[in-house]
Amino acid sequence: MTGLVLENLSMRFDLPNGTSVQALKDVSLDLAAGELLSVLGPSGCGKTTLLNIVAGFLAPTEGRVLLNGHAVTGPAAERGMVFQQGALFEWMDVRANVSFGPRMAGKRERDWGAHVDHLLDVVGLREFKEKAVYELSGGMQQRVALARCLANDPDVILMDEPLGALDALTREKMQSLVLKLWKETGKTIILITHSVEEALLLGERLLVMAPRPGRIHKEYRLPFADLGVGEDLRAVKKHPDFAATREEILGMIWNMEEEIMGRTEAAQ
Repeated sequence: MTGLVLENLSMRFDLPNGTSVQALKDVSLDLAAGELLSVLGPSGCGKTTLLNIVAGFLAPTEGRVLLNGHAVTGPAAERGMVFQQGALFEWMDVRANVSFGPRMAGKRERDWGAHVDHLLDVVGLREFKEKAVYELSGGMQQRVALARCLANDPDVILMDEPLGALDALTREKMQSLVLKLWKETGKTIILITHSVEEALLLGERLLVMAPRPGRIHKEYRLPFADLGVGEDLRAVKKHPDFAATREEILGMIWNMEEEIMGRTEAAQ
């Protein structure tokens, strides 16, 4: 059995004052190996909580996560995480950051050196391999974070708003890189984003989450990720179905936000 399975995941956070917050409720999903999933939803709908459960950082209140038939019980190298801020080691150079995982696993450079150098080539950072992280731009730092994740050869790559802090042009270049890496590596990818446009471009499958308690409101299967591999993403955005789907999802999330605001005002 290969792939990622989420079975009836629920997550409740118990607060010190005796109350609780139901962040997720009965979330189920089957994700085949090599699929690219983007996840959207209004603020507070449990997107990051869901990602942290899959990563093994949180244990769900109910339900379970299976990867390749085995239960996820904690963090492991088979699941790599790329954060919004790269979470890099600033005192190390680029190559040392990318090779951190294999080195911590006790592998010798002869076992990981060629692979790390190949990854630096793929993300366009070979000539910067001896640079300190703080010398790099935000986009370049995110390239380091992607390469570091891939150096561990995970089955699943989890991305929590990895491009959210980048300027528009750099973000578009990084979106193209994500699609390139997805096709070349065959990795399963789950990407959390607040950008409807980005979710459409990068999601072979797209989930729209409902407001708290977080649930799957609607799922889309889209052609745009495949169309965008090796192509100008601005051309993909001109696809006749792109604008219509974007407006449909924007309207959906707008209505959810209005509902949340209405509930907040009524409680005051």
